[in-house]
Amino acid sequence: MRAYQVIVLAAVCAGVSAGYIGYSGYGGYAGYDGDNGGYDGHADYYSHPKYAFDYSVKDPHTGDFKSQWETRDGDVVKGSYSVAEPDGTTRIVEYTADKHNGFNAVVKRIGHAHHPQIYNNYNSYQGYH
Repeated sequence: MRAYQVIVLAAVCAGVSAGYIGYSGYGGYAGYDGDNGGYDGHADYYSHPKYAFDYSVKDPHTGDFKSQWETRDGDVVKGSYSVAEPDGTTRIVEYTADKHNGFNAVVKRIGHAHHPQIYNNYNSYQGYH
């Protein structure tokens, strides 16, 4: 019993003497020693935005025809997309965007619209006699 009391007393003394360590992760608070865990504040990094991409879909089975491309260099974006409309025309949109002129788009339609002929023959169903 005496050995158990000594072990418990030693554990309590060790816990009390350890003190408060504190959380020092990202955005956390520092411990008693003022250490901030390696986090030295906010560093503002600027990377010049630059990219280019393009894709297209050509599916004669479903009639899905479309394409798009776009480039960006800093604050200047240029691009175009086209899509086959249900009426048979092709819509082409060419656009630019920058911080001085904003977003500008030019829309073109190529081809002649045609609509399928609809036949309304209500007398074709005779029903049961």
